[in-house]
Amino acid sequence: MSSYDSPDISELDEFDELNKLHDLSEPRRFIPQGLKNLAKYVIQGRPKQFVVMTGAGISTSAGIPDFRSPDTGLYANLARLDLPHPEAVFDISYFRSNPIPFYALAKELHLEKCNPTISHAFITLLNKKKLLSMLYTQNIDGLERKAGLPEDKVVEAHGSFASQSCIDCKTQFPNDLMKIAIETGDVPYCLVPQCNGLVKPDIVFFGEPLPESFLLSRSLIRQADLVLVMGTSLTVYPFASLPGEAEIGIPRLLVNNEIAGDFGSRPEDIIVLGDCDEGILKFAEALGWRVDLEQLWLEINQKYHVKEAANLSQEHIELTKDEKLESDLLKLTVEVDNSLKVSKEFIDKITKQL
Repeated sequence: MSSYDSPDISELDEFDELNKLHDLSEPRRFIPQGLKNLAKYVIQGRPKQFVVMTGAGISTSAGIPDFRSPDTGLYANLARLDLPHPEAVFDISYFRSNPIPFYALAKELHLEKCNPTISHAFITLLNKKKLLSMLYTQNIDGLERKAGLPEDKVVEAHGSFASQSCIDCKTQFPNDLMKIAIETGDVPYCLVPQCNGLVKPDIVFFGEPLPESFLLSRSLIRQADLVLVMGTSLTVYPFASLPGEAEIGIPRLLVNNEIAGDFGSRPEDIIVLGDCDEGILKFAEALGWRVDLEQLWLEINQKYHVKEAANLSQEHIELTKDEKLESDLLKLTVEVDNSLKVSKEFIDKITKQL
């Protein structure tokens, strides 16, 4: 049996009994017994088709700000760009008249340097266990794919930075030229001579239609036998309506800083309030998957650290002695920060094996 296969554990299913213990007049709050009983439900092989829905909250620990958090959210830090309103940076009409603020923002996000989080790794783990039906994400950072999730398992409801095209003739724009444009903050233009239109990443701006893949795949939600929602306030429609499309009686788990959407309105809802990575680690612990999850997360991140190290080595050749020392110190700091993210439990396990 693969280390990613679900264990075959035969235990009493207390999931239905648990629901009877709750006062359904109040939204259900997280209690350890609730998550543990949901884990038993999964381990016993009840759900075969997980549908996962994610928002910006699963990427904040990767260094990508969410949109609406006071003081730290993306919109809270856009005042210096002199926008008519924060959302204008993602408005297609405003972009046509002034694309400079968007590219100033894209330059600062440094998405190419961000790596998948524990929450991203959990979704990949679900897929490895053949439990993932589909991931629906509002995120445009592409970290789901970077975590190893196949393209056919991801619906990017708001598009992503993975590709880019002209907003007029729709001609694709080369990745290498787009990378340069984002690094410099310069506005790229279509390479078709008779067009010369503005180029933007294939993310959905306000005023643009949603991807066809989002519209055509929503039936999968009604076929789901477990719905997991992470890191979204469920305020942007039509994405916000997705959890409500799950059949009545299907368990729905919310992992988020606050209650979102209609969660708590159904007796089968379970709500884990707090940081997404911490909540998912609790769920993985209850499932008996924590070591698998942390190991997979390390494998994913080590792969990208190797690539980054190779790029740094090439840059190192051109550095002076003092610059090399400064670069080495910075790299060491990054490695220490990454190491500290690994749980004590996992470190202890590895130490005992040495």
